Amino acid sequence: MPVKPLHVAKSRLRGAADRGIGDPQAHARLALALALDTVAAARAAALVGEIVVVTSDPEVSAGVTALGAHVLADEPADGLNAALRRGAAWHHVRRAGRALATAGVAALQADLAALHPDELDAALAGAHVLFASGAASRAFCADAHGDGTTLLVAAPGVALDPRFGPGSAAAHRESGAVALTGAWTGLRLDVDTEADLREARAAGIGPRTGGLLDPQRDCRPA
Repeated sequence: MPVKPLHVAKSRLRGAADRGIGDPQAHARLALALALDTVAAARAAALVGEIVVVTSDPEVSAGVTALGAHVLADEPADGLNAALRRGAAWHHVRRAGRALATAGVAALQADLAALHPDELDAALAGAHVLFASGAASRAFCADAHGDGTTLLVAAPGVALDPRFGPGSAAAHRESGAVALTGAWTGLRLDVDTEADLREARAAGIGPRTGGLLDPQRDCRPA
């Protein structure tokens, strides 16, 4: 899971945390809350073994470590796909000779504040079925718009080959990955804009993001 430094993360959301003012500290708190809610939801998924967050932001590192994730420094900071390849390589080395040796690897976007653990479990289970049947060795979940990708999964021993960026759903499909089907509202809602944030709130946003935006409003428990 890659997370940019908070001062440059989620630039299209600037102002969403403070009603358009755009205070850098308020924006950083929102970007951090999105990432922490995503990590917490993924950590609670039954089919997730270990989580590694690729970041060079000390505040992100501290927050995700407290949630039980591992941290890998994003150095050199040469883009999202490079960060994901480093994370996958770290996982490959770590799982060698251990019980995790038969586990696949997945890349998850860090802005899924409405993600529910059961959605992630369902998507990972769907990927496992594809892998076991020989129908695919990589699978992905497209975002709500159908253009982007929120989750990419590779079977054990298969390179992740991430192709995130504009048009990533088509890029992953063209690279041989198979699209996963399922409603999975929270898994498909990556929060890039204020409109996305409104949709995520309606779907049941995580407690850190919800508490930051509206301390008086009930939100999904941690």
